[in-house]
Amino acid sequence: MHVHVLSSDVAITDTSPASTVRPPAGAVRAPAEQTWTPRLWGVLAVLCAVLFLDALDVSMVGVALPSIGAELGLSTTSLQWIVNGYVLGYGGLLLLGGRTADLLGRRRVFLTALAVFAVASLVGGLVNDGTLLIVTRFVKGLAAAFTAPTALSILTTTFHEGPARNRALSVFSVFGASGYSSGLILGGLLTSFGWRWTFLVPVPLAAIALVAGIALIPRDKPAADGGHDLVGAVTLTGGMLLAVYTVVSAPDRGWLDPVTLGSVVLAAALLAGFLVTENRVRHPLIRLGILRIGPIVRANLSMIALFGSYLSFQFMMTLYLQDVLHWSPLKMAMGLLPAGLLVAFASPFVGRLIDRYGTSRLIISSMTSLSLGYGWFLATAGNAPHYAFTILPTMLFLGGGFAFGFSSIMAQATDGIDDSEQGLASGLVQTSGQVGAALVLAVVTALVAGGTVAGGDGFAEFHAGVNLVSAVAVVGLALNLIPLLRRNPSPAPAPATPDLDHA
Repeated sequence: MHVHVLSSDVAITDTSPASTVRPPAGAVRAPAEQTWTPRLWGVLAVLCAVLFLDALDVSMVGVALPSIGAELGLSTTSLQWIVNGYVLGYGGLLLLGGRTADLLGRRRVFLTALAVFAVASLVGGLVNDGTLLIVTRFVKGLAAAFTAPTALSILTTTFHEGPARNRALSVFSVFGASGYSSGLILGGLLTSFGWRWTFLVPVPLAAIALVAGIALIPRDKPAADGGHDLVGAVTLTGGMLLAVYTVVSAPDRGWLDPVTLGSVVLAAALLAGFLVTENRVRHPLIRLGILRIGPIVRANLSMIALFGSYLSFQFMMTLYLQDVLHWSPLKMAMGLLPAGLLVAFASPFVGRLIDRYGTSRLIISSMTSLSLGYGWFLATAGNAPHYAFTILPTMLFLGGGFAFGFSSIMAQATDGIDDSEQGLASGLVQTSGQVGAALVLAVVTALVAGGTVAGGDGFAEFHAGVNLVSAVAVVGLALNLIPLLRRNPSPAPAPATPDLDHA
């Protein structure tokens, strides 16, 4: 999604009035600039509101986790499913969501998914059972898997290519980046009155967006041909859900327990079935040949490192600050806010930096910043991390790493890809981030649950988890440094070699 925004940053920066340049004879004239009518602004407002809600939901519920656990009697292991339920639902069907919009019609899919999101939010705010709450989170993730790619598709087909689309994409990007930061503050305020409000407040907002969408979003026709890869979607989502469940439950049940071993075998079989399916179906979710392109593979692995470490670290800090230090939800949200503010304010400028320095340098800078942040935390935290000396600098490092890394990774993941596969490449890297985050969080949760110290009141039980996210970030940095090392010229003359950027 953000790769289009990046290109728009450059276009907006370099665009000059068309009237000042006379096109050469025979050249094709650019389309006339689109008039921004009130209806057009209304369509953009609906799309931005839904993107804002998706980001808002993730951070608001994250703030509320300790309160949810206390009221419903959920363990750390169960709480991670409130996060992972959404993440796996979103990541597992993201690729299918974009394809479904093409086949059934963007307007119809977008409005239906938005309605499902609103209903799931309402049910989540009313239930008193942890399992049902997790189910509602999974359903909301499924809904987001359809609203997110469809919103971008509606935007790019409603606004003409050129200045109008560039302007719309820039506004769209700002709402996406600021939704997460706003969710931290709003989540802290709402949780102070009760965690259920973090589920209920999005309901009227989604309902308003739904009514406005029905009135404003233009009708479109479904694709004339094509098909779904339902088998691929089911095997991928089922395999990842089972893999996460196995990792989370194994410490209590035992890795050699028959149920654990059976789960490992079944998860592997489902994922293997996904790979077989993608090689055989006419319209696969993922054309596996795209994974033979070096920069694409590095971008997907970098997204796993970025999302996996960032989301898992925030999960641990949320539990530590509220459950151990007994901070209020609002105080905790304000404590983590600096990272979100950096993401919101820096994101609009990343496109220009990519244009000047390229994606590789920015991704390396991102992974370096993440590694330094986790390294600083490990070096200074001890058993009682001080906020000003340890937590605040760490959040600044992480915010900078996320701000520069996300957009750069998205750009690299789609660079050089044919227009017909831009949606595939963009969806693939987002899926990698969501699914990778779920797996890293599952392992972190297992380590934290296994490291609980009886009667302890410090940070000791979280050290193993921080060690893991640090290792994930360092591996992400190493993966991006290796191609640079391979580029070092050999002292002996050698024949020309292909550009490793595209190997």
